[in-house]
Amino acid sequence: MAGTDLVGPEADALDLGAVLRALADEHRRSVMTELAADRSDGERGCNSFNLPISKQTQTHHFRVLREAGLIDEIDYGNRKGIRLRRADVEKRFPGLLALLEAESLGGTAPR
Repeated sequence: MAGTDLVGPEADALDLGAVLRALADEHRRSVMTELAADRSDGERGCNSFNLPISKQTQTHHFRVLREAGLIDEIDYGNRKGIRLRRADVEKRFPGLLALLEAESLGGTAPR
């Protein structure tokens, strides 16, 4: 079944303040570190993340990430999928995903 893409702003319209606000929350940053570390860039179900929060709160966090332009959401009616906007994020903020990936590995930022 085809879903409806719920997309955020265009790549050139991504705002650093909105991105930093989205990444300030530990749960949203956790989602982004997992997505950044997964080079397949495939779609993932919203329930595939091990977040210790309610479904309603997860929905809020995914909306914030989408509105910041970091992910796209795909609405299938009875479930949603998300996909990292890797090319757009890298184009607008080069190196940001590498920082998140380094955090997921417990390392330090690349030089």
